[in-house]
Amino acid sequence: MTGWDRTPSPATILVIDDNETNRYVLTSWLERAGHTVVTAATGAEGLALLDTTPERLPEIAIVDVRLPDLSGFEISERLKNDALTASMPVIQISAAAVSPEDHAEGLRRGADAYLDQPIDPGELLATVTATLRYARARQRAERLAQRLIALNRATLDVYSAVGFHSFATAATGGAAAVLSTPASAVFLSPRAQAVHSMTDAPRTAVRVRPAHPGLLDQLTAHGLHQDTGVTVVRIPHDQWRALLPGDHLEGQVTLAMSRTKRGRPPVCLAVPTEALRGADDEQLLQQLANGCALALEALRTFDEEHALGLALQRSFLPKELPTVPGVELAFRYLPASEHAEIGGDFYEAVQTAHGLLLAIGDVVGHSLTAATVMGEVRHALRAYAAEGHPPHHILERLETLLRQSQPGITVTLCLVLVEPDGRRLHIANAGHIPPLLTDPLTGPRFHTPHGPLLGLGLPHPAPAVLDVPPGTRLLLVTDGLIEIRTAHLDTTLAELREAVATGPDDLEELCELLLTRFGQHKDDDIALLTALFT
Repeated sequence: MTGWDRTPSPATILVIDDNETNRYVLTSWLERAGHTVVTAATGAEGLALLDTTPERLPEIAIVDVRLPDLSGFEISERLKNDALTASMPVIQISAAAVSPEDHAEGLRRGADAYLDQPIDPGELLATVTATLRYARARQRAERLAQRLIALNRATLDVYSAVGFHSFATAATGGAAAVLSTPASAVFLSPRAQAVHSMTDAPRTAVRVRPAHPGLLDQLTAHGLHQDTGVTVVRIPHDQWRALLPGDHLEGQVTLAMSRTKRGRPPVCLAVPTEALRGADDEQLLQQLANGCALALEALRTFDEEHALGLALQRSFLPKELPTVPGVELAFRYLPASEHAEIGGDFYEAVQTAHGLLLAIGDVVGHSLTAATVMGEVRHALRAYAAEGHPPHHILERLETLLRQSQPGITVTLCLVLVEPDGRRLHIANAGHIPPLLTDPLTGPRFHTPHGPLLGLGLPHPAPAVLDVPPGTRLLLVTDGLIEIRTAHLDTTLAELREAVATGPDDLEELCELLLTRFGQHKDDDIALLTALFT
């Protein structure tokens, strides 16, 4: 027997007929076929039954065309115009309105089938079966379409996650949204911590808690083992509670486990088995689990590369600054958030034959490449400074180096050479944030003249030479400290100048103040170098 021959499972059917005998006969036939029947003698009574039981609506309505209050045509129209009952099939029956015109009007006004009385029981049951089959197929298609939309949204969410907390929310909440059910997830965070997350329903808060380290191995022992791909298994409730005593899922649990690479821990999504209505739902759960595994692998890879890049970046920066008579120095370096890309900010202080050379710069862009170029530029800078080149000659040599070894890369760099007595500065700025000089008499001012960025192949002007009185302070920063996408740079520079003017005289305290005021929740590296000429 083919799928089209099978009789659909029993349904609840509403019969509206003012004739008691007809109601009894129709009810008898339907109940003998296994269906549950609710009856009404008038149209108003039938509609009232639907209003009082919206959570348990009948699947089909059989309606007499001639009723004492409302016609069957009117009832059909009301059902089809109500979002709650629009998908409910209506079979109209009549002993009087039997002409082709009556049939056409009934079908036009909302009926899905039209039968003339006297009705043959076989024809009635066959019509009910056909109508149920069509209605359930349409409902299944609509439900699948909605769940595919939810799956697409959930997949986008897990791929957009920037940390294991947001991943846990996206994965667990996604399973709940796709299948309209409570859900749980178990996975290993990028920091190698077993995590258990759960939610009670779609669009409700996701609770995240640590899990015992061996949990994932115990779960994969139920079917995935060391294989890659996706496996779905059923776990009895008592076994599930033994594995996860604090979990909230009731009854038998369906677990989807996915691993994308051998040797990697899997992602596990769990829902109550009763939430899966068929093979379609199981495949949706498999697809989501696979998407979660791929997204977590990308997140884990990014975390590993970020940690490597950060370690490389820090290895390029000076561990301490030189001690120079008459000059006090303080510095701060703050990497971007752990989810941002590695930047190329750097600072330097080198004692040369001509004085103390201070430098701050930024390789344009955010990547591991930016960090490696930063290291190359910084080491070359130190070498050129040790050879005794003045600031603008150092810029010219770095220009040549970038053009030969890193074409297409640009760098901003500000050099300040402090003469040995600390009373004269030579400033050469290649497109960087201008240095802020605070004269004890006139207050803070930006030294704005500058040349082009490094890497453009353009000539660099000779440095500006400034005499500075005792007590002058110098502040060099990278744009990560002050750049805000929603604010003009001139505005934030003015705010920086005001903060320095009203801030503490102590360099260490000033650094802390600036980081607290300007350096919070930034997605770029921050470098800050200050000097006091005593």
